[in-house]
Amino acid sequence: GVADGVGGWRDYGVDPSQFSGTLMRTCERLVKEGRFVPSNPVGILTAGYCELLQNKVPLLGSSTACIVVLDRTSHRLHTANLGDSGFLVVRGGEVVHRSDEQQHYFNTPFQLSIAPPEAEGVVLSDSILYLTKTHKKLFGGTPSWEMRVLGKDNLFTEISCFKDRLNSNYESIQQTARSIAEQAHELAYDPTYMSPFAQFACDNGLNVRG
Repeated sequence: GVADGVGGWRDYGVDPSQFSGTLMRTCERLVKEGRFVPSNPVGILTAGYCELLQNKVPLLGSSTACIVVLDRTSHRLHTANLGDSGFLVVRGGEVVHRSDEQQHYFNTPFQLSIAPPEAEGVVLSDSILYLTKTHKKLFGGTPSWEMRVLGKDNLFTEISCFKDRLNSNYESIQQTARSIAEQAHELAYDPTYMSPFAQFACDNGLNVRG
């Protein structure tokens, strides 16, 4: 699973990573305790979010989220996604499936939230019912190789730049993942790069680069 804290909470003195990190650690614990059904990642995310809502320790914030379950028994990929985190299925160097983004409007993804009492009804918070679900049968023949890539929003808007990284020539999946992350990091700190995010911003009347 992966979650991306909504950065706007910094304006209220809240660390955006606290909510997303706690959400994923809670989901991880539920899985390790065996409290999940492989074909129902929505249940994992729902249970994790509900536990945060009931937590006696105050926790504020919002987050997108994506959980992917690879069921070895049924050879199926089960996913739950809210917002603009997501996943790709790559086969033979080509993207054969990608999750759909959920945006209210530019740079405002669907999100799970916990707001202070005085801000309830004001802070954007989407119902768990908006989670998109997929159940995908994995390739059953003899492909050269197949991989699943799980990530946050701008990693996928840049995926065309990573196509040369999505191959089977590396000695390990870890090396492939590191290669993708390193290129994403390099592009993120280029102030002149016309990223897909910057292009979307320009389409919405904002003069943005980098």
